[in-house]
Amino acid sequence: MSNEVTLIATAAMGLESVVAGEVKRLGYDVTVENGKVIFNAPVSAIPRCNLWLRTADRVKLQVGQFKAVTFEELFEATKALPWEHIITEEGSFPVSGKSVKSTLYSVPDCQAIVKKAIAERLKLKYGVAGKMPENGALYKIEVAIHKDQATLTIDTSGSGLHKRGYRVGQGDAPLKETLAAALILLTNWSPDYPLVDPFCGSGTIPIEAALIGQNIAPGFNREFASESWKLINSQYWEEAFEEAESKADYDKNLNITGSDIDHKMINISINNATEAGLSDLISWKQMQVNDLSIQRENGYLIGNPPYGQRIGDQDDAAVIYQNLGETMEKHPSWSVYTLTAFESFEHLYGKKATKKRKLFNGFIQTNYYQYFGKKL
Repeated sequence: MSNEVTLIATAAMGLESVVAGEVKRLGYDVTVENGKVIFNAPVSAIPRCNLWLRTADRVKLQVGQFKAVTFEELFEATKALPWEHIITEEGSFPVSGKSVKSTLYSVPDCQAIVKKAIAERLKLKYGVAGKMPENGALYKIEVAIHKDQATLTIDTSGSGLHKRGYRVGQGDAPLKETLAAALILLTNWSPDYPLVDPFCGSGTIPIEAALIGQNIAPGFNREFASESWKLINSQYWEEAFEEAESKADYDKNLNITGSDIDHKMINISINNATEAGLSDLISWKQMQVNDLSIQRENGYLIGNPPYGQRIGDQDDAAVIYQNLGETMEKHPSWSVYTLTAFESFEHLYGKKATKKRKLFNGFIQTNYYQYFGKKL
């Protein structure tokens, strides 16, 4: 197989441009489509992208793409692909699938046909009689058919990239690490300025900010499915981890604070930050937003406050938004970024946002309200 591969970094709706920016900063040219960023790169990009992408959901290796309107076309085109260059004789290759606006609409049938085609190709190439053993490394395959165009990919990440490995505790509705990182990257915050999250919950935004502030690769403390693939020379993984270690700025001083009204969440945040190796970098405080004490100018407030979506919670959320607006009105040099699904947020905050962006927190449609501070 050629040393160059086609990779797909999947992205939550609304974050495609953020993921694309990250991939470009790693040195690869991209094409952006709904929910994904596509790019050609050397095989060594698989370890690098898995280690460094903060906002992508996962990194997939595209094996092939073709039109298929019959099961025979799907079978033959799948079988023609060089699966043996990627999947070892012992490799396990489960197949998942999805089909949208396509002639081949039965996903279970498509999965079964792709599985059979790959198995026949591998048996022929490896000289295996009977079933493939499938007791080795994992190669999770997906057949995705959209408007009769079939795309076959293998997941290189394993667990989603939001699983950094530091979350030992969480609240009822934890913010995904990838979304938290995106909220930070959508601002122009730099590590030289203070950052506060007054609704920190389990500490995800402050922890992700600290990782960004010290340029620590988000995947540095976890494992990936493709680490055991023969396709990827182990030297590439070693080089990727060495690069991550060399680029980390562990001596960078940061001014990051996370606060929450619930002392239990503060304890969880402290435990998560400790697990991430960032216990000395972030200050944690139990307090209400109207007790927020701001000492320095030109800071950034980034928060994901309660949305008030449960019955009886709307009034509490309204008070929080009013208090937030009254508090930050006293600090015009600060930039405020708030993610919420509360439709009357701007009215309650007391000011129309400079800019807002539609994002999804899980399946909840939200707006990211952005207020740019007047630098002093």
